[in-house]
Amino acid sequence: MKFFVVLSFMLLFTMTAVTKSRDEIPEKYKWNLKDLYPSVEVFKQKRAEFEKKIDTLSKYQGKLGESAKELRECLDTYFNLNKELDRLMTYVSLRADENLSNSENLKLKNETYNVARKFAEASSFIEPEIISIGEEKIKQFLKEDKELKLYELMLSRVIKKKKHILSKKEEALLAKTSMIADAPYQTYSIFSYTDMPFPVVELNGEKVKLNQAAYTKWRSNPDIKIRNIVFPKFFGTYKSFENTFGTLLYAQVKKDWFYASAKKYNSSLEAALDPNEVPVKVYYQLIKEINDNLPSLHRYLKLRKRMLGLKELTYADLYTPLVKSVNAKYSYEDAQRIIEAALNPLGKEYHTYLRRAFSQRWIDVYPNDGKRGGAYSSGNAYEVHPYILMNYNDDYESLSTLAHELGHSMHSMFSNTYQPYVYSDYTIFVAEVASTFNENLLNHYLLTHTKDREMKLFLLGHLLENIRQTIFRQTMFAEFELEIHKRVEKGEALTGADLSKLYLKIVRKYYGHDKGICKVDDLYGIEWAYIPHFYYDFYVYQYATSLIASTHLAQKVIHGNHKDVEEYLGFIKSGCSDTPINILRKAGADLETDVPFKTTMKVFNETMDEIEKLLKEENK
Repeated sequence: MKFFVVLSFMLLFTMTAVTKSRDEIPEKYKWNLKDLYPSVEVFKQKRAEFEKKIDTLSKYQGKLGESAKELRECLDTYFNLNKELDRLMTYVSLRADENLSNSENLKLKNETYNVARKFAEASSFIEPEIISIGEEKIKQFLKEDKELKLYELMLSRVIKKKKHILSKKEEALLAKTSMIADAPYQTYSIFSYTDMPFPVVELNGEKVKLNQAAYTKWRSNPDIKIRNIVFPKFFGTYKSFENTFGTLLYAQVKKDWFYASAKKYNSSLEAALDPNEVPVKVYYQLIKEINDNLPSLHRYLKLRKRMLGLKELTYADLYTPLVKSVNAKYSYEDAQRIIEAALNPLGKEYHTYLRRAFSQRWIDVYPNDGKRGGAYSSGNAYEVHPYILMNYNDDYESLSTLAHELGHSMHSMFSNTYQPYVYSDYTIFVAEVASTFNENLLNHYLLTHTKDREMKLFLLGHLLENIRQTIFRQTMFAEFELEIHKRVEKGEALTGADLSKLYLKIVRKYYGHDKGICKVDDLYGIEWAYIPHFYYDFYVYQYATSLIASTHLAQKVIHGNHKDVEEYLGFIKSGCSDTPINILRKAGADLETDVPFKTTMKVFNETMDEIEKLLKEENK
């Protein structure tokens, strides 16, 4: 059953430097929250009305097994309320992210979260009662009431979770604990983005406050001297708070295990994957496949070292562009034109929504003081439209990120259009497929529309980097996340120093430190403290599986026919109307086989072949 979750698909590695106040940003570059509510006053009125409606659920408590009509009316009431709550929560979340230091918006968000918790508590009886009705009686109800058929799949999913559903009192108690459950992440977020004291350093003659936004901007600088200032200074700041960050992440992992064990799961991993109907073996298989293919990553790292002309490749050299001379600058207006052209194969309806996103202010474009870093798409406002938070910086990374987030938004828009609300919320497991699919088509479009050798090298290099960061790096995160949860489940305590030691070991394995491929200094064991995704309950592995699926689907669309396009559009229309594995299988990416993975590794290695060919031609 769908309870409210804020699905903010974040790519927090694309932060940009904040230089302006929000008032200095032109309106056309700011999202239009009036599409949700005309004003804060109207929002508060709607929230008050919603809060009063919550009590209407109580009249169904203890009665769901009495008749098909009673069950259907309860589910109708619940999902209609949940749809309203999604809209309320979307509004306050977006307002808060405009400026994280705005206490009024934060208060508005926290108050609304309290309302959401009240709703969760009031509706916590529904799943246990459905379980108690039993499968046979549910089948009889479905025969008696044709309108109840809408919920047949949802009901079958609840019945399958029988062993993990507790008594009514226990479920209500667990619902109450949500009041404190987000404390580790909320503390991490506020400290990391607003209160953490970052150093001021001089870079290229200017004073720079080296926060997350500045780090992301300067870490790719082609000047090795600058990188050798940025990396140790930035991560040295995190290192000075190693105990604090360690305490927060340890609390998060303990919380995950508390909920998993309370729900009678064998592990936190199983508890995280089960709601999305993903077998645990998929997670383990991913880690195994990536470890087996580390030689391909090492081949790329050697190529990177060669192209950068370095005697030694270090961790500080992983983000600088492979081709220094390319002027890959794109204004926001350029980005709109390029993205529309790149996604042209997807047809008229797709482009209609794209144009609306650009012209009707679905997107908050530029950074401002206090604005949340990175980028995400929020598609929960079912009867409105998705919203995108950007921190656009006029570079290729911003262009690519915008295409990425538009993939999420189009996925949400198509799912919301073609599915009833109850099945519109696609699972996290497939959430990164549409986004990275767009990145694949964007890269292909730019490659086929340039004759410039240096630009081709740049784009091919970016494709390699995308695979490194999204498949290899995210799987590295996933391996670390799995290990720290395993240790807590064994009863071990974790300190910041423990986390850094473990993380360093895994990073050095992936990047071939002991083989002399890429030097990883001891300091960079603290990088785990920089990654917010470790508070998202086994989220990161899905970046990897999604890119594997999307690379395969993109190759089908690029080299296929209209049927391949229709199968892809069928995927983004599907919501959660089937299991994610089946939805992807219907689209042509069967993740229970190794075919999509082989396609991805083939693209990775063929891209290196192409780069080496271009380099060889240069030397002739």
